[in-house]
Amino acid sequence: MTEAVPGPAPAPAEKAEAFILTGSFMVIRRNPLYLTELSRRGLKILVITAESYREQAAEAMADTSNPASQITDIAFVTGDFTVQGAFVAGAVARTTTWRESYTIVGAYAVGDYLAEPTGLLADGLGVRSPGLRASRASRAKFLQRWYLPELSPASLTVPAGERDRADLSGVRYPAVVKPASRASSSGVVTADGPQELRRQLGAYPDHEVVLVEQKVIGPEFSVESLIQDGRVIFESVTGKDTTDSHAHTFVELAHSVPSARDDLRDTLLDANRRLLAGLAFQDGITHSEWRVDDTGRPFLMEVAARTPGDGLLLLYQLATGRPLEPEILRIALGEPAGYPQLRRWTRQVYLEHDPGTLQDVIVDWPGVRAEWISDSGVWPDIKPGAADDPPTLRAVLVLKERGSRLEPLSSSDDRSVTFFIDAPTPETLDHLEARVRARVRVVTGGRA
Repeated sequence: MTEAVPGPAPAPAEKAEAFILTGSFMVIRRNPLYLTELSRRGLKILVITAESYREQAAEAMADTSNPASQITDIAFVTGDFTVQGAFVAGAVARTTTWRESYTIVGAYAVGDYLAEPTGLLADGLGVRSPGLRASRASRAKFLQRWYLPELSPASLTVPAGERDRADLSGVRYPAVVKPASRASSSGVVTADGPQELRRQLGAYPDHEVVLVEQKVIGPEFSVESLIQDGRVIFESVTGKDTTDSHAHTFVELAHSVPSARDDLRDTLLDANRRLLAGLAFQDGITHSEWRVDDTGRPFLMEVAARTPGDGLLLLYQLATGRPLEPEILRIALGEPAGYPQLRRWTRQVYLEHDPGTLQDVIVDWPGVRAEWISDSGVWPDIKPGAADDPPTLRAVLVLKERGSRLEPLSSSDDRSVTFFIDAPTPETLDHLEARVRARVRVVTGGRA
């Protein structure tokens, strides 16, 4: 009897290649070019987002006309964004399961709260990332002060549970009080004296780390950078306006790409390069925020290792004629990337409103109407114009639903209406902004 000889073992099934996007589902849905670019490459799209978006995500993914329908799988993580590292375990657990089914070729964080977990995931997967130091420090302002003292304002870190015994005798006023790991200007306020400082410290949850810093008086800017293999391949300075000019809060009211302050450009770019070196930044995009005092010295407010928020992606597209998202993905995938120089002056403006119930937004401008994007969460496809276009109002977006209660601006989430403009010169841009402000009106009723 001849003994049967076993044949060769069947080859393991080849895993599909996949890419992980992390962050707020609202931001991913608002910037659908990430999804379409990944789909075009034939990559499976895996998303990690907060549990609070489960219902919105299910509805969007089931709608074949929605860009979110391109998502292959989505994982929801739970955690309190005021707690350091709250989302790390959930992100690792979900990705461990995916790693069995997919060959994961890249990962990218589009929002703040999952930037640290994404850096850890990328490190374990062996794919491109900002690096462990940059990923960790970008989510903890006190670590930014630790690694970059020469770029930072005078600062005191108040650890969780130590508010009552913290020595505040060396604080100089006015001071800024800020939670160490939040985003969107949430919880950032000015304190004008010791009594007010103690009161503000008592308003944060006991588990939250808080920074108390010397307030830097002067204009505010951000710097956006594309970095590949530790080398800056694109950099630009953005001008900013905030509620700090007339209130104790720091909600952003306008972004101007590029900044009109040419006299500060080189100083800010040099400081930003020193920041990137200090954090050993490797691959990705950064959005750093700065204030410049009356001596011309820039001070780091914070840095994020992810896509710039608000409408900055759109501003760069209006300014150059090309979107940033494809270059961000090329960097994450290890492909050659680059970005053109700016050719237009662009600005996003958030309108302040009277508190009350949002009834209507009236736009008196030929060919432009208010777009109520809160219904779908998807921003309209706003196309860039030619370099020599006249000053142009591109869009007016309403961020809240009709009937929403509008509160005084204490964080970015309180803003209700924004518009986008661009022009061939900074002077014509300023003139256009004044004209648009006069012709857009936010109508609110009595307080609900």
